Amino acid sequence: MGSRSKIISLAAAVTATATAGLAVRDILQNKHSLLRNYPVVGRARYALEGIRPQIQQYFIERNWDGRPFDRDTCSLIYARAKGEDDEGAFGTELDVSRIGAEYLPHSMVPVATPEDPPRVMVGGEDCTQPYSMSLMNVSAMSFGSLSDNAIRALNKGAELGGFLHDTGEGAISSYHQEANGDLLWELGTGYFGARDEDGNFDPQRFRDRAADEQIKCVSLKLSQGAKPGLGGMLPGPKVTEEIAEIRGIPVGKDCISPAMHRVFSTPVELIEFIARMRELSGGKPAGFKLCVSSRTQVLAVCKAMLEVGTTPDFIIIDGSEGGTGAAPLEFEDHVGMPLTEGLSTVHNALVGTGLRNRIKLGAAGKVAAGNDIVKRLIQGADFTMSARAMMMAIGCIQAQVCNTGECPVGVATQDARRARALDVEDKSMRVFRYHKATVYQAVHLMASMGVQDPSELDRSMLRKRISHKQTVSFNELFDHVGEGQLLSDVPESWAEAWNAASANSFQPSHR
Repeated sequence: MGSRSKIISLAAAVTATATAGLAVRDILQNKHSLLRNYPVVGRARYALEGIRPQIQQYFIERNWDGRPFDRDTCSLIYARAKGEDDEGAFGTELDVSRIGAEYLPHSMVPVATPEDPPRVMVGGEDCTQPYSMSLMNVSAMSFGSLSDNAIRALNKGAELGGFLHDTGEGAISSYHQEANGDLLWELGTGYFGARDEDGNFDPQRFRDRAADEQIKCVSLKLSQGAKPGLGGMLPGPKVTEEIAEIRGIPVGKDCISPAMHRVFSTPVELIEFIARMRELSGGKPAGFKLCVSSRTQVLAVCKAMLEVGTTPDFIIIDGSEGGTGAAPLEFEDHVGMPLTEGLSTVHNALVGTGLRNRIKLGAAGKVAAGNDIVKRLIQGADFTMSARAMMMAIGCIQAQVCNTGECPVGVATQDARRARALDVEDKSMRVFRYHKATVYQAVHLMASMGVQDPSELDRSMLRKRISHKQTVSFNELFDHVGEGQLLSDVPESWAEAWNAASANSFQPSHR
């Protein structure tokens, strides 16, 4: 027998022995019924289950119906980030006549596209350091959730493009500051970076940190789209010396972010605390972010603004379709108001109480393309925030393993080996190119509709098919209130919520 035949025989014997051993192990174990009945072969089921999301995304889903983001949207982001041609050919793949389809009506007399995209001045009557905001910005993602190189790339891209980078609630790390990109400092219930030893808000630490010129705005996170009404915990083993120093927490101990804040318990206290944040920051724009829960609670906050006599400089509305944060499926799928309804609710509540012109609104939730920006501007936003699309701009492949630390491209991980794959210089340019091209297309879309500035948009400029025979504009689709109408002649559809809202309680008065 030749040497080659001996090697083949030996390999076959080793394989057979290993297979037999695995079969015995499967039969004797008592955790998996499938493996006890179908030893070895049953493992194929688990292997296929492990790669099911990838098979689904790459081979089964059509270009336009994938979730959370379809293949066409992902390809658009990748192309723009790389500076490649992002145009399509041979017509749309969408069923434009389906019920629920939306479209933007163009003008027979389009106008020229402005050379410089319009920006939004954020800062109300009580703000002494207003900020000129881009139409699209990086939404909240913390260091700890994202890798050091991901944070570096996002912030350098923001610096190159002149747009805002939300820190997320995990505090400001050195990686946020290497490139000096504009920052929105977000505080959550853990008050990371501005807390005392007991986890309470520390005004002096906040004042000292907020004085940094790189910080342009400060924000209080009430809730987020991925897990509204839910706190969080960073397990002790993940609280490294670096994370502990950045967040101001003990090394190696579980870090709890409670579901509710300690700095306020009523709408009045919320508005007073936002005013305090603005004062402590030296007059920088101060606001809050939330996933909307109910019309009554939004109106309660509006009543508090009227009672206190001051307003936030901005409010960021996160839709329940948002989702960079890991959360139980019950929260991801079944809690919170979608962005369209949430944005409409807040916009109308502010208009009805005569406060809308004092507050800028941001929209966060699956903003990826120019039409997403224009759609949200029509629905009431002044600017938009994007998280997952920005992740894709730096290489995210939508593997949906963000919560495991096993991100294959080094974006959502603290594994240094995985994070090393993300080249900061290359990815920051991708963020810059993606943002520039997407904002340009948004402005270009507006020009095709006959307007050059977002202030010229109105709700008649977005239409939705509600039956096979009828489309309606967003002006007809929702109940809209007139300027100050809630203070004089409350519409019947808003009366129950208005009467139940109290500036001194988040609970409806009829409970």
